[in-house]
Amino acid sequence: MNDLVRQHTALSESDLEWLHLLVSEWQLLSDLSFADLVLWVPTRDGTRYVSVAQMRPNTGPTSYQDDMVGHLVPRGRRPLLDAALDEGRIVREGDPEWREEVPVRVESIPVRRDGRVLGVIARNTNLLTVRTPSRLELTYLQSASDLAQMIAAGSFPFPGQQVDMDASPRVGDGLIRLDADGVVQYASPNALSAYHRLGLASDLVGHHLGRTTDELAPARGPVDEAMVKLASGYAPRETEVEGSGGVIQLRAIPLKPKGTRIGSLVLLRDVTELRRRERELITKDATIREIHHRVKNNLQTVAALLRLQSRRMDSAQGREALDEAVRRVGSIAIVHETLSQNLDERVEFDEIADRVLAMVAEISPGKVVCRRTGKFGVLDAEVATPLSMVLTEILQNALEHAFAPGEEGRVDVSAVRSGDAPGAKRGEGARSDARLMITVQDDGRGLPEGFDPQRTGNLGLQIVRTLVEGELGGGFDMVPAPVRGTRVMLDIPVEPQK
Repeated sequence: MNDLVRQHTALSESDLEWLHLLVSEWQLLSDLSFADLVLWVPTRDGTRYVSVAQMRPNTGPTSYQDDMVGHLVPRGRRPLLDAALDEGRIVREGDPEWREEVPVRVESIPVRRDGRVLGVIARNTNLLTVRTPSRLELTYLQSASDLAQMIAAGSFPFPGQQVDMDASPRVGDGLIRLDADGVVQYASPNALSAYHRLGLASDLVGHHLGRTTDELAPARGPVDEAMVKLASGYAPRETEVEGSGGVIQLRAIPLKPKGTRIGSLVLLRDVTELRRRERELITKDATIREIHHRVKNNLQTVAALLRLQSRRMDSAQGREALDEAVRRVGSIAIVHETLSQNLDERVEFDEIADRVLAMVAEISPGKVVCRRTGKFGVLDAEVATPLSMVLTEILQNALEHAFAPGEEGRVDVSAVRSGDAPGAKRGEGARSDARLMITVQDDGRGLPEGFDPQRTGNLGLQIVRTLVEGELGGGFDMVPAPVRGTRVMLDIPVEPQK
């Protein structure tokens, strides 16, 4: 819609925002009318109309099989559009149109903002299945007529009330029509069922909805005046009401077709099962985070025991081996600590990498500077855990073997991601082209003559090869740096970032 309005019309950005607000609400009008809606806006030169949005009803058959958005119509071809635009009134005159042997009643509703008509809504009703309307259908049509008059007067939609069409209740979920005093005139079967789930034992018609709703909610002492007013439809608001047997979502829409409130529409939806599942997921997430927290605590306990044992060792080689084990356990604990603070099993690895750098740098304080460039990004937990160990081993190996005791130097860690295209698919069975390229380079003494990183090396390099190639499915190589020192390169497949 943005592109069409800016390309073809002279509407301002504030006018465009008003149209967006209208489109966020007009599913309601379409469902109440049992009709298709097409929004037509006059072009910049005033000689044509361009259709910028379209909505089909959920409550009846469509009148348009084709997508109408983007169509251009010369002024004069559709007299009802011209009359609604020029006269600023709802136009219903004329006989039904026949489209592919289907009679369609066409009406035009001017869209007004601040006294100006921005465009026209063409309301198209398929008359092929017309029958004697029920009480529900009559209530729908009367409510649709009231909303259409409010659109023509510029009082609907309500400014500042952007609606989430996916989350907000719809007409078919449940509808209640109130009079000006908040008394129920009509309640659809779904609406009545929702209130029965809250604990209502009688019919709703004739009852004051605000007071009835407040009585069904858990006892809170004095009457909740805010709840009473909201459920009575005095202002456009949304809320949820939880009773003894369920939860319903309410949305109140005051009806002011001629400037004075004549009543209200209340849309409602039974969200009991949805909220129950959400609570289960919250409980599950909390349990997972608690497990990660306990694993982190247990790993820290293991590290502390190894550290105590190291202090009691007489052998320098034994102390060194235990200190290496402490750092390995610590790197895993860092990942679990990060996971314990997240709602999902994905972590921002840059923070973990920085903590690993700080932890490993403690073995040569003030002599060798460790620095990170680039971004690792968000990684799955099954990648983050082995990668933290790999990074620990490579850094530890560089600090221990690349520099003599007390020698100054530098270790640079760089990370580059590729293949994180917007909208890339994730999930089971989806092929990922995203890669994480990691380079760890020092300016130390370099590799020994004849060194083969794929065959030789200490325990740390064996761990690196096993984790990178076996668990992460990536590639690992260690080569002399271009000028001085050693360069370690990792190529790891990862899931694309959102």
